Amino acid sequence: MHSNRYTIIFTMLITTILAFVLSSVYSSLEEQTERNFQADIKKNILSSLGFTPDKDSPWTTENVEKIFKNSIISIVIDKNGDIVPEMFPEDIDPKIHKNVYPLYKKMINGKVDGFAIPISGKGLWGTMYGYFAIEPDGATAKGITFYKHVETPGLGAEVDKPWFQQNYQGKKFIDENGALIGIQTVKGKVDESSDEAYHQVDGISGATITSRGLNKFLLKDLQIYNPYLVRIRKNYNS
Repeated sequence: MHSNRYTIIFTMLITTILAFVLSSVYSSLEEQTERNFQADIKKNILSSLGFTPDKDSPWTTENVEKIFKNSIISIVIDKNGDIVPEMFPEDIDPKIHKNVYPLYKKMINGKVDGFAIPISGKGLWGTMYGYFAIEPDGATAKGITFYKHVETPGLGAEVDKPWFQQNYQGKKFIDENGALIGIQTVKGKVDESSDEAYHQVDGISGATITSRGLNKFLLKDLQIYNPYLVRIRKNYNS
């Protein structure tokens, strides 16, 4: 018969080995999960800027990374719209860095073909996270995507659907005087004969609170980036 000491030592040894194995597996899965999450974010940035997958280049993690590396310039700007030198979006630590913001530029043949900014804010049930893309003129919506939310399927969760996101393309978020006004999701269909139609999109039936939240936080985030966008608009029109 084994002594109690032997049993205790054996149990501790097995427990230690199992703990090590589980820790290693968890660490590996955690790293893979984080890579997948980052790839999904990059996919949303690309999607908002007009990139789409095809049969020759499906959106695998590897292809997303390749397209992003070849077509996107990532920068950081401050509250005044100035580029922060030698800093990249992945360097931003919210606990340390204040009033600095990531911005992504789409490049085609050496020319800027759009900008993407992160957007986030309260919907009906929680915080919605996505990206809003802007045309090179700094005044027109190029696209919008969401990569995380807890809105109701069939209602607020329609923000995920192409029919809703495509409504934003071509809409202006400044008025004729250059004032920032945002883009408003309206109840029902946009009245195309209205003077306000240029900055309005069709609403989601039964998702009034989600729509109001989106209107509010999109304007809030555009205000953050407006100092930079003002310069873009000025240079574009000069």
